[in-house]
Order: sequence, then structure tokens, then C-alpha cells
Amino acid sequence: MDNMSFTVNLELSLDPFFIAPGAKYPIFFFGLLIYLFCLFCNLTLFLLIIVQQSLHKPMYFILLNLPLNDLIGVTAMLPKVLSDIITETNKIHYPLCILQGFLLHMYGGGVLFILAAMAFDRYVAICLPLHYNTLMTPRVVGAIIALVWGLDFIMIASLFSLQDKLPRCRSSIPNVFCDNPSLLTLTCANTMINNILGLLCLAVMQALSVSVQTFSYIKILITCMATSRSETKSKAVNTCVAQLVIFLTFEVVGTFKILSYRFTNVSSDLHKIMGMLIFIVSPLLNPVVYGLYTSEVRNSFLKVFRRRISNTYSQSEKGGTTVVGALECQFVAPPLGGGVP
Repeated sequence: MDNMSFTVNLELSLDPFFIAPGAKYPIFFFGLLIYLFCLFCNLTLFLLIIVQQSLHKPMYFILLNLPLNDLIGVTAMLPKVLSDIITETNKIHYPLCILQGFLLHMYGGGVLFILAAMAFDRYVAICLPLHYNTLMTPRVVGAIIALVWGLDFIMIASLFSLQDKLPRCRSSIPNVFCDNPSLLTLTCANTMINNILGLLCLAVMQALSVSVQTFSYIKILITCMATSRSETKSKAVNTCVAQLVIFLTFEVVGTFKILSYRFTNVSSDLHKIMGMLIFIVSPLLNPVVYGLYTSEVRNSFLKVFRRRISNTYSQSEKGGTTVVGALECQFVAPPLGGGVP
């Protein structure tokens, strides 16, 4: 009877952080600041690529998916965690838990596939420059983007489709957010198939992403070493360094999270923080790294920024001139009814 009550119970409890008295509001506002900064930077990069005609190139149409993916990841996780900290509720309904876990896993797979697509684009641009416009047509770029999201969706959907087949006998999630491993702790059934499929999806994603990027960057390195044009080398290196920094950051943070579970003396709060960093560090760094290392993005942003400042200054100056002119007319104009009697 107890098991049945758990099965139909849609409300789950999350394992909260241990927060010292008086630290709740500082932690909440610090997290909110991080979230708003992520939103601002990624929305800026996303809108910049859409608005600026100079960035309407295959490379940037593929890059457009990175801030979109970052917004999905950080929004699926951080607002819920911050809400639980400030309200101290730590409750979530089972369908929303599934949705959160699905979006977070989609984000992780999306990072790997998008970076692989970007590396392939750079390989064609640097190693086959004469054929770039022929190979990277709008149709091909659209097919690459569809393949990125399609593969990601199919793998994560197949992983989460097995959740419905498992009976639930618990209602406590041992984390501050929902993911596939946490959802598997709700069942008392055998989860061997789920674990194998989860490891298989992770292995396929990593193998595809790492192999494409390794091939692309080795070819790019060979081409850069063979060319004598310093400008070409510099542009290629700057673009590739930005992508490598993003990829290595994601992999290092993910590795630290996995390693943290291998040490029993690590506190549960540290486990949770390491898990959260995967969905925070990349969305924080990605737009900043691309803004610093990619000259076209940086120059486009500065161009838009200067134009906005110039327009604001012109409007304020025009408004000031209008006010001054009105005041002058008020003082110079003779009173109605002729001169002074």
C-alpha cells in the first residue's frame, strides 16, 4: 500500500543545501547576479549574430546555437535552485522533474555536438578555403544544425523514455536539481539497462565530439604550420583557441564532478556545487571568450555599442537645444498687445 502511494504521488522532495542562518539572502542575490549576467551575455551574443549583417556567415549561424543552448541549461537549473533557497520549499512535481532533467541532459549533449560542428566549420574554412562557399551552403549549414539538435534529442529522449517503465517507491531526490541518475534513485527496480544506456549515450556523444574536434584541429594545425601568411595564422589560432577553451572548460568541470563522487569524504554540498558548475561555468564563459578571441564578434559589439552611445548623446543634445531655444523665445518675444505702456 505504501509503495502504491509513492507511485501515484507526483510531488518529490529535493535535498537542500545546508545554509547557515543569515546567509540565505546573500547566497540568493549572488546566484541571481550570476544568472542575470549569464542571461545578459548570452542574449547579447545571440541577438548580435541575428541583427548584425556582417555576422551572417556559416560560422556564426552555427555559433548562434551555443548561447541558445547555454540559456536552456542555466535557465533549466539555476532559477529553481534559487527559488528553493529563498522559499525553503525544496519540492518539485514529478513531470517538472522529468522536464528539468531532460533539458539539462539536452544542454550537456548540445555543448558537445555544437562544438564539434563549429570545429568542422573551421576545418573547412582554414584547410579548404577555396571550396568553403561551395561546401558550406545555407542548406548544408541548416542540415548540420538539424543534425546537432536531432542527434541530441534522439539520444536524450531514448534515455528518458525508460523512466516511465520504472515503478517509483521513493519520493526523495538526493540533489538540488533533477537529472537521470537522481531520478533512478526513486525506483526499487533493477536499473542496469538504464545505467548501460546512459553510459552508452555519454560514450557516443564524447566519441563523436572528440573525434571530430581532434581531426579538425590536427588538420588546422598542419595547415597553419605549412602557411607563411601570419595574418591567416593569427585569425585561425584566435578562432580555434576560443573553441578549445570552451571545450576544455566543459570537460574539466565535468571531470571534477565525476571525480567528486569517487571520494567518500567529500561533503554532499560540494557534490551538489560541482554538479551545478557544469550548467553555470560554460554559460558564464562562452560569450565572454568569444567576445575576446573572435575579432568580428568583438568589433560588431563595439560598433553597436558606439552607435547606441552616439544616438543617445545626439538625442540628449537635440533635446537640450530644443529646451534652450524655447527658453530664449520665451524671454525675447514681446508681450501680447504691443510694447510696454
